[in-house]
Amino acid sequence: MLAAAALAVKLEDGGPVLFRQTRVGKDGEDFELLKLRTMVEGAERQGAGFAVDRGDARITRAGRLLRRTSIDELPQLWNVVRGDMSVIGPRPTLRYQVERYTERQRRRLEVRPGLTGWAQIHGRATLPWADRIELDVWYVEHRSPRVDLKILARTPLALFGGTYKGATGGWRPGE
Repeated sequence: MLAAAALAVKLEDGGPVLFRQTRVGKDGEDFELLKLRTMVEGAERQGAGFAVDRGDARITRAGRLLRRTSIDELPQLWNVVRGDMSVIGPRPTLRYQVERYTERQRRRLEVRPGLTGWAQIHGRATLPWADRIELDVWYVEHRSPRVDLKILARTPLALFGGTYKGATGGWRPGE
């Protein structure tokens, strides 16, 4: 799957297959995140900068599918192997976002960022930023093998079936 996706990225415009970006990990340490490139080259210097909205013209045709299915995230398995990330945890964010955190929100830096997490199964990018951060903090405060199993079980539904049904009526910490 990764090879086919990489080929699609390369064939679309001939640019690099991988996108590398500095993100903030555990304890506020920077690391280089890997993703399949889903936008035109130099997209962060065009248009909305780092902000990406649905329908953003900088997203390539192949990138739309890769983003919708999160296949663009597969290279982050290398980040997991390297120890920069884990399978489950808050999604890694950019430095400028971390600089805006409140003291409470900084709690999300107490764990390694993950490929999937509590916020991803409760709405992913459809949720307002503050709600996603709050879900991440809730995860940090309540993480356990049981919660991690829930996240693993619900991730495919969030990826392929939209979002977890509980997200539509607001999340409940016990979910």
